[in-house]
Amino acid sequence: MKKWNMIIDVAECTNCNLCTLSAMDEYVGNAWPGYSAPMPRHGHRWIDIKQKERGQGTMVDVAYVPTMCNHCDDAPCVAKGGGAVKKRDDGIVLIDPVASKGRKDLVESCPHGQIWWNEELQIPQAWTFDAHLLDQGWQQTRGQQACPTGAMRAIKADDDEMARMASEESLEVMKPEAGTRPRVYYRNLWRFSKCFIGGSVASEANGVVDCVEGAAVRLLKDGAEVATAATDNYGDFKFDRLDEDSGGYTIEISGLGRTKTIQAKLGVSISLGEIRI
Repeated sequence: MKKWNMIIDVAECTNCNLCTLSAMDEYVGNAWPGYSAPMPRHGHRWIDIKQKERGQGTMVDVAYVPTMCNHCDDAPCVAKGGGAVKKRDDGIVLIDPVASKGRKDLVESCPHGQIWWNEELQIPQAWTFDAHLLDQGWQQTRGQQACPTGAMRAIKADDDEMARMASEESLEVMKPEAGTRPRVYYRNLWRFSKCFIGGSVASEANGVVDCVEGAAVRLLKDGAEVATAATDNYGDFKFDRLDEDSGGYTIEISGLGRTKTIQAKLGVSISLGEIRI
């Protein structure tokens, strides 16, 4: 059976917040019986954009990641809800706005932090995948419709088809270690989840400092080569998609007939700044 999935391209999100605003426009003050009670005017962000800044100085990268209810196949909220939260055959998870009354415990059941507590109505709430619109024949969610860069795309596919797509397009999910099997997938998530080591190579001759283009740079860990790069016309190099807190690395730079070796310890993304050879 075909089920709903959401694919989000982190590289295309510009933090315009139109997806967030479209969700508020759809749900604030609006009850959709059988799907959701009204979202509060303040405090809730059913589609919430996370921001991560990587690097320092002149080598900085910023990524924006829209987050929302993941409509997990093994959703802890469904297991704990006792009928107050249901998983539909098309993959969508809905919190019953009547049966969930008083169930604040469901907020903590979500390892992704995507269930919000409505203090006024005393109910837990989450993004419904705009199920009330899809059930009317819509093929897009409001967030997808509002996104100016095409960063969001709802797609209906069977599980095998989705698994092939995830493999072929290198799609990832948030917190795979939680084992909830989310139906929200991300392209280029490494810009948010991974880190980099970078720097700028320069040399001095006759009192003039200039960038070194085409220098060979090797990244090694425990004596083994991890990656190679060449400096660009600004002398810059960057090794990306490295694991945070992955420890010590050796950077070996060769150019202009000279070689220089630098040690770096990786916690979060680091720029080594100007490196003279």
